[in-house]
Amino acid sequence: MTIFNAGQPPVTEDHGGIVTMVEASTFCLSDALGDMHAGTAQGLFYRDARVLARWELRLDGRAPEQLSVMMPEAFRARFVARKPPSPGVADATVLVLRRRMIGDGMREIIVVRNLGDEDTAMTVTLHADSDFADLFAVKEGRVTSGGCELRAVDHVLHLSDRRDSGRGLSITADNDPLVQPGTLTWQIVVPRRGSWETTVQCQPILEHRAVPMNLACEDEGNPSNKIRQWRSTATSLAATGPGLTAVLQRTESDLGALRMDDPADGTAYVAAGAPWFMALFGRDSLLTSWMALVLDSDLALGTLRQLAKLQGTQVNPVTEEEPGRIMHEMRHGPGGDQVLGGSVYYGTADATPLFVMLLTECRRWGVDQAAIAELLPAADAALAWIDEYGDADGDGFVEYQRKTDRGLANQGWKDSWDSISFADGHLADPPIALCEVQGYVYAARLGRADIAEAAGDTATATRLREQARELKDRFDQAFWLPERGWYAMALDAAKRPVDALGSNAAQLLWTGIVPDERAAVLIERLASADMDSGFGLRTLSAAMGRFNPMGYHNGSVWPHDTAIAVAGLLRYQHIPGAWDLAERLAGGLLEAIREFGARPPELFCGFDRGEFRSPVPYPTSCSPQAWASAAPLLLLRSFLGLEPNVPRRTLTVLPRLPERAGRVRLAELRLGPATVTIEAEGTEVRVEGLPAEWTLIQP
Repeated sequence: MTIFNAGQPPVTEDHGGIVTMVEASTFCLSDALGDMHAGTAQGLFYRDARVLARWELRLDGRAPEQLSVMMPEAFRARFVARKPPSPGVADATVLVLRRRMIGDGMREIIVVRNLGDEDTAMTVTLHADSDFADLFAVKEGRVTSGGCELRAVDHVLHLSDRRDSGRGLSITADNDPLVQPGTLTWQIVVPRRGSWETTVQCQPILEHRAVPMNLACEDEGNPSNKIRQWRSTATSLAATGPGLTAVLQRTESDLGALRMDDPADGTAYVAAGAPWFMALFGRDSLLTSWMALVLDSDLALGTLRQLAKLQGTQVNPVTEEEPGRIMHEMRHGPGGDQVLGGSVYYGTADATPLFVMLLTECRRWGVDQAAIAELLPAADAALAWIDEYGDADGDGFVEYQRKTDRGLANQGWKDSWDSISFADGHLADPPIALCEVQGYVYAARLGRADIAEAAGDTATATRLREQARELKDRFDQAFWLPERGWYAMALDAAKRPVDALGSNAAQLLWTGIVPDERAAVLIERLASADMDSGFGLRTLSAAMGRFNPMGYHNGSVWPHDTAIAVAGLLRYQHIPGAWDLAERLAGGLLEAIREFGARPPELFCGFDRGEFRSPVPYPTSCSPQAWASAAPLLLLRSFLGLEPNVPRRTLTVLPRLPERAGRVRLAELRLGPATVTIEAEGTEVRVEGLPAEWTLIQP
């Protein structure tokens, strides 16, 4: 079991003083006092609806003065404040602590401490209100007032949705507050050098039934059974390099908070990120699960099962569903009449091949063979989608073009409207074939071929490998730009190479579709100052026409993107310069992550490190965000050269760890029936627990 909080720095308030808490389908946005203010995007959200829009603590009618906020974990926060001193008095004597825990609901313990020499009397008031607004309406500022009915019955404050009488929130508290519509009030006297406290519970109501209060942390320092179970089964990670253990521990804690459970069968999967994307996302959840295999393979299996349940079965241009297609996004909120805010939307070009890639990787990491067999029909349906619907014009490449004006214009991971551009800055016209998507298809076919061969299906294995070989050759001819020294970002509607240099080209190394002779030239270009910001790889080269270091996909740095690039570089580390660039990118990224309190944000600005000594935050970046949180795991795995193949009973560990990483230890790593411990430093490695019939491949 991982040891938590050992040297782990606290995460304080996020962008603009907003504190973000998250645990599965619940998240909370507040100010640094712990208050949530009406008319803002703040609130307590449960299953994509805001159940608290106002939550304000007042002492004698005045707001406390903020001192600090600490978040040892994503689902637990402590807000420290003081009651403003009385007029004419220099020092305050009343300290206020708010200990907040979230899960399926929220619990807040309010403590008032009197540090003075006299008893003090005061009125403590909590103001509560809601609008039960849909998540997207809140995010986009489209909320209208009047959505909540407030009632006080038998010392309970009931908040009910006027549009859906079955949805609501009940608020209870101890120490006998006066409960009125919209307020809970205590008249208290706190003895000198003494304290007073109360516990307030906020319990969601769905379909007229109270949701069981399954909090992530039952009380401070005592996690719930759900979190304890996650920690007991996850690999324990530690490193002696400066700050690296804190980063790895924060990764595990945040991924645990981003885990969601299917209410039907309890299957765990991973949500995309807080605050606005606490839902199953095809691409995000698949890539996160891949990166997190070193921590827990059950998360990947649960994600695959959830996506298989939702795999497309019909043609629907509004939701962009097609047979075999893996979905992009799922939502549960009340605003279900919008394409992107509705139940399931399928507009993604890359989730389908990534599904097959993850399934084949899960097999190598020891996921139960019966579970792999159960999911093979979904993988084959995904491959059929790639051949038919994904390649609508039959040119051998997967393209995308939205089916209506309501879908996403760009359907790769860089899905903002202006993310696919030529070097001179003008935008590519759809249908668009992204380079990295072709790499995913290549890897998916090879992985599925391995499964077929192991099952004795040589015809399928031969067919898929031939398809992969043909794709690799055709891709190189169509996408390689010899005069530039890199691969085109995409092909546009006229099959012209979109000649901008972006991080997309680095992701090609990860999938192995790049021949060695091209890799040598590409790596040299990726190492240039226009791509390497000093804190990670830019999404778009600074020499391109649309470059903007503050652009969402046009010059920013995304931790997951840099981690995939590093993994690709280390796949080609036999090429001169590859390992050096991987070490430089990883080192810069980890330094940036430490600047963010050991928690990597979704993205940050791509200014040059020589211009700003610290990474510049991107103002609306999600934090925690799943694939950003998992990025350090992919870095660790890649530098360890860790490649298990459980069906063949082999474990490859070929470490080439940077000096700054120190000694790295992975304890209780589960590989199918085996549980091993790996310790490595530099190029030396020691493995314990490997069964005698397995083969260990090491330096």
